[in-house]
Amino acid sequence: MPEWVIEGSAIHGIDDFYAQLNRLLMAGEDWELGPSLDALNDVLWGGIGAMQGQQRVRFVWRDHAASRRALGRQATEEWLRSKAAQPQTFNAQAIHGQLRELRAGTGPSYFDLILQVFADHSNVELVLS
Repeated sequence: MPEWVIEGSAIHGIDDFYAQLNRLLMAGEDWELGPSLDALNDVLWGGIGAMQGQQRVRFVWRDHAASRRALGRQATEEWLRSKAAQPQTFNAQAIHGQLRELRAGTGPSYFDLILQVFADHSNVELVLS
C-alpha cells in the first residue's frame, strides 16, 4: 500500500496544506490541485496523480498538532470571510452562519473539515502522529 507523509510542521496556512498534497501526489502532472476541499475530495477518490490506480493508500500526518493550530479558527475565519465576499459564487448567508458557529466554538475548523473529507474515503487511511 502506498504511503505518503504530510509534514505538519511545514503547514502554516491552507495554501501550505495543498502545497504538500501537490508535492506528494501531483509531481508527475502538468497541473496542480487548487486550495479547495473539493479538490482534496477529488484527489482522494483516486484516478489523479500518484493515487491513480491505487486501491488503498495511507497518509501519515506528522506533527498534526501544528497543522491543527495553523488550520484552526483564524485560518478558517479568513477562508470563510473570503468566500462570503464572493456572493455570486458562494452562499453568503450560509457562510455567515458557519462564521457564527465558528466564533461560538461550535463550528469546525479547516483542519476538522480536512479530517471529514479523509474520513469519507474508506480506501484512504489517515494516521495522525
